Amino acid sequence: MKDAPPTINIAIIGVGNCASSLVQGLAHYAGRNDATGLMHHSLGGYRPDDIRVVAAWDIDARKVGCDVAQAIFALPNCTAVFAPEVPDTGAVVRMGRILDGVAEHMADYPEARTFLPSDAPEPSREQVVAALRDARVDVLMNYLPVGSQKATEFYAECALEAGVAFVNNIPVFIASDPVWAERFEQAGVPIIGDDIKAQLGATIVHRVLTDLFRKRGVKLCRTYQLNTGGNTDFLNMANHKRLEKKKISKTEAVQSVSAERIADDNIHIGPSDYVAWQNDNKVCFLRMEGELFGGVPMNLELRLSVEDSPNSAGVAIDMIRCAAIARDRGLAGPVIAPAAWFCKHPPQQMTDDEAYEAVESFIAGGLPAAASLS
Repeated sequence: MKDAPPTINIAIIGVGNCASSLVQGLAHYAGRNDATGLMHHSLGGYRPDDIRVVAAWDIDARKVGCDVAQAIFALPNCTAVFAPEVPDTGAVVRMGRILDGVAEHMADYPEARTFLPSDAPEPSREQVVAALRDARVDVLMNYLPVGSQKATEFYAECALEAGVAFVNNIPVFIASDPVWAERFEQAGVPIIGDDIKAQLGATIVHRVLTDLFRKRGVKLCRTYQLNTGGNTDFLNMANHKRLEKKKISKTEAVQSVSAERIADDNIHIGPSDYVAWQNDNKVCFLRMEGELFGGVPMNLELRLSVEDSPNSAGVAIDMIRCAAIARDRGLAGPVIAPAAWFCKHPPQQMTDDEAYEAVESFIAGGLPAAASLS
């Protein structure tokens, strides 16, 4: 009988709503054979039960010093609580590096809605690397706020030095940046990114409909995707200077499956407004205008409402396991197939049909899944 795979030790950067849903999910699925809500119950021999949180960093005074199991329910987190009794992980949240992780405008909002930076000393790179090694971390999950370029690069450097696989869930371009991709390849470290694509969110729905237009011969002339929400992610993005790469990531995810590139003036995709009472609920308003046979016009309007963070957690569990099996197989650099299926801005865009087939083949061991970017 084949031995069970070892556990996957993960570390989390940013114990916010997405981390809360991920950790709750690990507790929820522990010991269950029910795969409802998961794309894969077993992936490469790994089950959700095999994932362990062994280290975490955050900058909020209400979380630093707490076990991750308690920190995930601390303010300003506001996502759904579907697993209220999460066992202690034994991982105490450490003070992280702030750098550009906190936008200045966040200080203008009530403490219950925004970050409350701790006055604990910020760690050096050497301290983070030592912590990753001491905890025997296999995969480092980046959940920093959108726009955290310098902070993400700091932790990416730590992952490289510690030899830890890196999963970049946010729209700061690391896996899809040729320079960073080459560095991970040279270091022998796998990376999956960039910008996680939710299980059934605005981007995947918009992509599928855009691909449908293409396959059915309907010209897509104009489209918008407007999103509102009330979590710290939307509050952070109220500063539009932090949105540049988020808009690029979401827009290119749609453009890449369009029959022909849509003129910049005719496509608008991105977070649109912060509505505090929505909390972690995200509402997407989608409109697509096209031309049918004979140039006859048509339009489609859709409203999608989802709890934002649980919508990404199942995808994150699969990304963790793909990163682990990439490491098991000795792969280095960007892991192409999982990135194309799980991320908005992967190193190589594919249609969703192609990406699905590629990732399933990768999981089965049938495709090379890491490649240099030239």
